[in-house]
Amino acid sequence: MYSKFKAYWLLLKHRLSLLVVFSAVVSYITISENPQWIIILYLGWGGFLITGASNSFNQIIEKKWDALMERTKDRPMPTGALSKKEALIFSFIVTIIGIYFLYLCSIVTAIIGILSMLLYVLVYTPLKQKTPWAVFAGAFPGALPTLIGAVTGQLHQNSIDFFSLLLFLIQFIWQFPHFWTLAWFNYEDYARAGFYLLPSKRKDKFSAYLIFLYTLFLIASAFLPYLFHYIGWISFSIILLASVTLLIYAYFFYKYQTDEMAKKLFKTCIVYLPVIQLSIMTRL
Repeated sequence: MYSKFKAYWLLLKHRLSLLVVFSAVVSYITISENPQWIIILYLGWGGFLITGASNSFNQIIEKKWDALMERTKDRPMPTGALSKKEALIFSFIVTIIGIYFLYLCSIVTAIIGILSMLLYVLVYTPLKQKTPWAVFAGAFPGALPTLIGAVTGQLHQNSIDFFSLLLFLIQFIWQFPHFWTLAWFNYEDYARAGFYLLPSKRKDKFSAYLIFLYTLFLIASAFLPYLFHYIGWISFSIILLASVTLLIYAYFFYKYQTDEMAKKLFKTCIVYLPVIQLSIMTRL
């Protein structure tokens, strides 16, 4: 019983799902003039479940490829811990519950949640097997949680303002250095399954250049809330410090182009995003 429960839990990719919840909730608090705990609860559960369902469908589709990769061979589907039928039933149930929680926030919140899931499962997942530029398709559902939170923060308007779009832009651009550095130090593992996810399909200077370039784009986007007077100098100072740190790691990655430096840049990107989001949320 415990092993079956654990298999379902792993199918949700709970760590990734919790990161999505974080982005949505922080965006909600940032945009809302009067954040409500009950809405945070609905948004948290809805975001977690809809993301978990997306991850579940992704693993069902990629079962045979996951079995070929060292980093994914122990997932519930390749190991046979769950049958395809069990995983599908679970995924649909989780989807319905997730959409319901998002609907309790607002109808627009639910619609964006559904759109995010469809883009991830029906567009990004199949494209990943065909082109390294699937990251562009994946960046949209990866960044939509910020809009889910922002729209929820404007319950009466059911609209998306410019500030919300800035939050979306930051997380959208963040996907590229985050995803490509992951693809860099897992290159051989992905190649075993036929995935060539770097821009040039190889670990070469061009791919390293684009990782560095998109890191610069990310840093530039992080300062936009300050330029448009949404945040003060304290938040700006925190963003500046975080950005200088990220830039240093990006520079050394581009200079040496090693797996070790790619891992360091990847980990720095993971820390960078929530630091930026929290800095913007405080509006200091």
